[in-house]
Amino acid sequence: MGEKMLEVFEIGPCDNPYQMGFLTGQRFSDKIRSRLCTDLILQNQLLPFAKTPESQALIEALTINNQKKFPRYWDELVGTAEGSGVPVLHMILINFRKEILPFLPKSTAANSNADTSLGNAPDDCSDVLAVSDSMAIAAHNEDANVALVGHTYIIKATLPNGLSFVGYTYAGELPSCAFGFNSNGLAFTLNSVPPSEAEVAGGGIGRNFISRDLLEATSIDDALSRIQSSEVSVGHSYNLIDIGARRILNVETASRNRVSVHEVGATPFFHANMYLHLQVEQVEDDNSKSRQERAAILPKRSKDDFLSLLGDTDHERYPIYMTGPTLYTLCTAMIDLDDKTLSIIEGNPKNGKVAYIFSMSTKELSHIKINQYD
Repeated sequence: MGEKMLEVFEIGPCDNPYQMGFLTGQRFSDKIRSRLCTDLILQNQLLPFAKTPESQALIEALTINNQKKFPRYWDELVGTAEGSGVPVLHMILINFRKEILPFLPKSTAANSNADTSLGNAPDDCSDVLAVSDSMAIAAHNEDANVALVGHTYIIKATLPNGLSFVGYTYAGELPSCAFGFNSNGLAFTLNSVPPSEAEVAGGGIGRNFISRDLLEATSIDDALSRIQSSEVSVGHSYNLIDIGARRILNVETASRNRVSVHEVGATPFFHANMYLHLQVEQVEDDNSKSRQERAAILPKRSKDDFLSLLGDTDHERYPIYMTGPTLYTLCTAMIDLDDKTLSIIEGNPKNGKVAYIFSMSTKELSHIKINQYD
């Protein structure tokens, strides 16, 4: 099992955002349809909920608020749905999964055959970050439900204004709710965080729309202001990386405009899926706590140490590097601010099998595919 078919789709400049979405949907219609069919949370929870009268106000508020703030990205989402031939509602539900799940009636979740604990749990990602005299590194494990294996791709887009971006993308979702970078030298990786239900604000701006907006940020300060200007529904953890300024910020957010910023320095900083510095009532996540504790005792002196840490399988139930049966590490992203590269590693990062290397220093974001499967 693994992401051996990870594909880079180069697109643009397009006439409009709808066209960009439509061409993406058309290109990956098989992956998108397959993902929707195998997504138990969509099939068993979100779609039944969407048919109930109580869902209408929530879905309408999400639609109106996000379309108003980000009309271009909304057109992209609609284009992706229509290009892939799936109902726009289904695309709305998967893009706003985290904003909708907390509002499901308890009976809907309880009666579902899906793994509801997983549905409401974070997508378990791990990051280790450092900026010292000798290295400036952001390393990220992209972890997800095992059903998402084979349902991702990379969008490499050029926009009409000349900006280019690269985003690791889940089938049917806006780029990127995982990691990405642009030709302004701004990159990011993301970690889910689990606020309690009382901390969730209904009908706010969706996390997928904010991270799509980050792909167009001009600098780390602009990225931060884009995060702060959004009235989010559900909180998130953003690792903002500025290649030119050689800076990394960890930004934790929550509803009601709460934001906390930690500047990463020479002391390596590990982030799993719990809030570390923003004071928010959160759901205790044993998986995340276990990874945090394990990372604290592992060496973190070099790039190889970072990869070994992200490849650690020591904990039987909650390893940092995941291989199922429920959660799976799809790939590892290694951003080197000094080399100005983003490498995507498939398989255990300890073994260092690089699939792609992207240059972050050229306007065209050139990349090399390392063909290791022949």
